[in-house]
Amino acid sequence: MSKAIITVVGKDTVGIIARVCTFLADNQINILDISQTIVQGYFNMMMIVDITAADERFGALAEAIEKLGDEIGVKIKCQKEEIFTSMHRI
Repeated sequence: MSKAIITVVGKDTVGIIARVCTFLADNQINILDISQTIVQGYFNMMMIVDITAADERFGALAEAIEKLGDEIGVKIKCQKEEIFTSMHRI
């Protein structure tokens, strides 16, 4: 299984989760775990997803989901799990 970490941060608005999840479903990406919170009007979400069945190569997917973030007014980052884990290891 090939996993990725997706983070979404920005001012809370209606439809953020719907737009992100629709993008994932359209690209055959399965959500394995999700956590989201809103603090003083700011939205924060972290997802662990399975990209094994994705139609596109990882780089293209990461660029497309970042572009989606620009369209809906949030910052979206997507990293392969092993890179994320290496960057956040103590």
